[in-house]
Amino acid sequence: MARAAPSIDGYGQGGFRLSGAWREGSVLIVDDEARDWPVRALDEVTPESLAAVLDAGARTVEFVLMGVGPANARPPKAVLEALQRAGIGLEFMDTPAAARLYNVLTAEGRRLACALIAV
Repeated sequence: MARAAPSIDGYGQGGFRLSGAWREGSVLIVDDEARDWPVRALDEVTPESLAAVLDAGARTVEFVLMGVGPANARPPKAVLEALQRAGIGLEFMDTPAAARLYNVLTAEGRRLACALIAV
């Protein structure tokens, strides 16, 4: 039985409320499983920090929804290239917008991973 994607019920003050439970720090959701993501700023995002996404591959993950922090900015080139080589798309925006959009996309049944830098 497939597990349900966690909902993002809130964000701010350095963390996220996922399915009613508070999580401190940034979060990475892959295969509908939320995990701690040791990234505090956009310049810390690397292909290695997204290894769980890259390991899941394009059959599991259509695209990554990335919340890049308090203001929108382009992720590092190495990340863009690694995702492209894996056949995984990327949508990036400020973290508040990404947190709101995530719930809509999972409700639509989209196959996505979500990488959110805490604000």
